[in-house]
Amino acid sequence: MARSKGDNSTPPPVPEPLRVPVADSHTHLDMQDATPEEILAKAASVGVNTVVQVGCDIPGSRWAAEIAAKHANVHATVSLHPNEAPRIVLGDPDGWSGQKRGPGGMAALDAAIEEIDALAALPQVRGVGETGLDYFRTGPEGVAVQQESFRRHIALAKKHAKALVIHDRDAHEDVLRILTEKGAPERTVFHCYSGDEEMAKVCAEAGYYLSFAGPVTFPANHHLRAALAVTPMDRILVETDAPFLTPAPFRGRPNAPYLIPVTLRAMAQVKGVEEDEMAAAVAANTARAFDY
Repeated sequence: MARSKGDNSTPPPVPEPLRVPVADSHTHLDMQDATPEEILAKAASVGVNTVVQVGCDIPGSRWAAEIAAKHANVHATVSLHPNEAPRIVLGDPDGWSGQKRGPGGMAALDAAIEEIDALAALPQVRGVGETGLDYFRTGPEGVAVQQESFRRHIALAKKHAKALVIHDRDAHEDVLRILTEKGAPERTVFHCYSGDEEMAKVCAEAGYYLSFAGPVTFPANHHLRAALAVTPMDRILVETDAPFLTPAPFRGRPNAPYLIPVTLRAMAQVKGVEEDEMAAAVAANTARAFDY
């Protein structure tokens, strides 16, 4: 049966290939419909020759390490997502996650962090994250757990000399404060950067990398384009966060690494540089940020 024109399940068309290969600095291969091999081949066909696979819980982090061990062009990060930490400690009383967990207490968080610690030591694991803070649907108890988990992930990144990948949603001030208090790792990446121009200047001064995703292409997000405009070229990364955050004009349809060229071309326009210059910069920056 043919899909209707407005069917949001239809994958966006394949964009024109990039002339200079780049990396998708943040994706979730395990959440996409195709096999990893199919996803990687489609991405490579448009010049996206490297991806960073992000683990958000214990099973996902194990899988990230396993898939990175099988593919030279896949690098892993491992973590307990900011929303995962409260579920481990406090359980899931409102059933939002659908996991219906009981509370495990801080002992359960300790055990989970120990496993992330072991995974972070693996050579194919290039980063610790996505960690950080997400205040979108978190109450006071959850905030306290998230902050403790974030501090422990910072310590792990420094212990293993790996990149720290930050998830920051509605929590800019506290994320920056904790990074300052604990001392940020040498290589710190703000995944799907969501701050404004002034925050971007603070991050640039601190030497943090800012990774821009599909939202930088959304017409209403002038603040993201203003932030990108003031971010130094040597601090910029590009990502999909696939299957989420599909760039305009395909918002709401399935995202995948092969759509990186759409976002990168929009970013080049904001920076006022040629596509090849933008691609060369983000490729070098991603390799430097994740030490591959």
